[in-house]
Amino acid sequence: MLAPGMPAPDFELPDQDGETVSLSSYRGEYVVVYFYPRADTPGCTTEACGFRDAYDEYAARDVRVLGVSDDPVDDLAPFAAEYDLPFRLLSDEDGAVSTAYDSYGEKNMFGNTFDGVFRNTYVVGPEGDIVLAYEGVSPEGHAERILADLDEVLDGDD
Repeated sequence: MLAPGMPAPDFELPDQDGETVSLSSYRGEYVVVYFYPRADTPGCTTEACGFRDAYDEYAARDVRVLGVSDDPVDDLAPFAAEYDLPFRLLSDEDGAVSTAYDSYGEKNMFGNTFDGVFRNTYVVGPEGDIVLAYEGVSPEGHAERILADLDEVLDGDD
């Protein structure tokens, strides 16, 4: 797990519309980069909808939200449309970015072993460093918890 104070690995990934998104293009802003296992599954939908429901509060704080999974781009657009997600979902099909963020590796489910994305979240600060890190998060209430933690960080910036 990357820790606060460490530089956030830069990346370029396609979003749900096939447009390239780079972390460095958000320099000067706070960015939530959340990693989730699979689009349109119960936990991932709960997590995404939590960010959607709190999106205005993130925007009011000038904080951007990016979701990252190893889903192909073609699976992200329907997921974003179905749940009216106002933020970008990024496709990391080979898991390289997720790996750089210690958010990809061997998983076990129903007796099967496979490689996949771990449910971790990072907040990247304006200078490109990790400000907050969350490992193995629970989808329920996660977006609100980050907002509360961000308020403490942002209050310290004043």
